[in-house]
Amino acid sequence: MGALLNQRFMTLAVLAVVIAVLPLVFPSSYYFRVASLVWVSALAAIGLNILMGQAGQVSLGHAAFFGIGAYAVAIGPTHLGIPPWAAILVGAVLSAVLAYLVGRPILRLKGHYLAIATLGLGVLIALVISTESGWTGGPDGMPVERLTLFGWRVSGSNTWYWVTGALLLIGTWIALNLDETPTGRAFRALHDSEVAAQVVGVDVARFKLQAFVIAAVYASIAGSALAFMNGFINPDQAGFLHSVELVTIVVLGGLGSIVGSIVGAAVLVTLPQALTIFHEYEHLLLGLIIIVSMIFMRNGIVPSLSGLFLRRARS
Repeated sequence: MGALLNQRFMTLAVLAVVIAVLPLVFPSSYYFRVASLVWVSALAAIGLNILMGQAGQVSLGHAAFFGIGAYAVAIGPTHLGIPPWAAILVGAVLSAVLAYLVGRPILRLKGHYLAIATLGLGVLIALVISTESGWTGGPDGMPVERLTLFGWRVSGSNTWYWVTGALLLIGTWIALNLDETPTGRAFRALHDSEVAAQVVGVDVARFKLQAFVIAAVYASIAGSALAFMNGFINPDQAGFLHSVELVTIVVLGGLGSIVGSIVGAAVLVTLPQALTIFHEYEHLLLGLIIIVSMIFMRNGIVPSLSGLFLRRARS
């Protein structure tokens, strides 16, 4: 138990140090912006990793909940007069309720059937966002009011760097602690074998639903943060390609690894920025790098490197 506590503390401490030191190394507002995108993507990916890497369920429509969180903070203040900070909570609650209602029937499915069902959910939400132009601005998107907390207007890439960094720290802390609770152990049992988990008394349906709801809330809060940070939102954030991007982050970093979600987000967000010098070849090179990474690190970046270091330490 003490070793686990030390490991969780060290993970959070290292993450906090990285967040604190990066502005000293890269003081430009451009790098603040890129890092903020990494923190937001990592937050959404951590939630998805709880669902996929720990509970062993598949979701190809997770960006739907990201979009709900984003549009909640756009629609709430603009059309309903809800304070921006309260709209974050509204988005999280809506995402949780939708995940609960939809998850009850679709989580009875397994494998590619579940993947198709979640894909359908994502497509449906993206379609609603695109067509309800009176509320959402349609395909053109809509502006988002700036977030104000206790009279302080949260704006600027420097400020959002620290806000999103704090959100990532909180999200990481919750996920790391969840992993060692009875709920987290039930998720692991589901991942290994649903039949075996049921035999030892795990309520399979309940814990699958819990993982789905938790992942939805993570995505919603990340979506709200990105909407406030950009000051604008469009349907792409709820689209299929964004769902694929989130799944890629989770798999690239390492299924079941919370740290892997952060590393995967850092790679997938920063690589396109670094490859822009190659102009029309940047997408080709990005794809090749991801393919090569998955060939040589099949378990993901973090689990593969951790295993390598452990083997060298023992030899």
